Amino acid sequence: MLTWRSAFRASHEGLPLYQKKSERTVIVIKTAVARRYAQALFELLDLSTIEPTRVALTGLGQAIKDSVELRHVVASPVFGAEDKIAVLAALGLRLGCPPVGKTFLEQLVKKNRVGFLPEIAEAFAKLADASKGTQPVTVFSATAILPDEQEQISNRLRTMLKRQVEVTFHTDARYIAGLQIRLGSTVVDSTVLGRLQAMQSLLTKE
Repeated sequence: MLTWRSAFRASHEGLPLYQKKSERTVIVIKTAVARRYAQALFELLDLSTIEPTRVALTGLGQAIKDSVELRHVVASPVFGAEDKIAVLAALGLRLGCPPVGKTFLEQLVKKNRVGFLPEIAEAFAKLADASKGTQPVTVFSATAILPDEQEQISNRLRTMLKRQVEVTFHTDARYIAGLQIRLGSTVVDSTVLGRLQAMQSLLTKE
């Protein structure tokens, strides 16, 4: 609620009424949009390209912040989309950005979101940091899994999760066949026992 005190303070500070609230709203919106773009890009990458992409995005975001000329190029309608893409792609190339990064930059230009690069870089950096953590995974099987197969499963999980994994293997004859994989509260169950239990649950509901 606007009071005379807030109106008086705003007028004496030289600020338009509701400006601070409006600025906070813009920041919240930019942060939410940046997170979506960062997540979309992150999901396209494999482990080997996450860090180079992070470095390139950080450099691009800093360049947008520091360079008045660059901000003018990417914001001005005088320059076409192709010109803007060429400038950003060249800068990204110098920063070691992987090929998928160029496609991402093209989308930012087409969606008029280049100005969000600093926020996108920050959001992506958080995802990259989180990906460096080791994810504990537990794998259950009816019979013992050979060492070579354990390594294949670990590599597959590492690729899918885009982070290091610490896999613990357990054997339980009740599972009959297949695997049950537990990642925190998430359970992926392809065992015969799991399918039988799911069928029983479905029949019970009916």
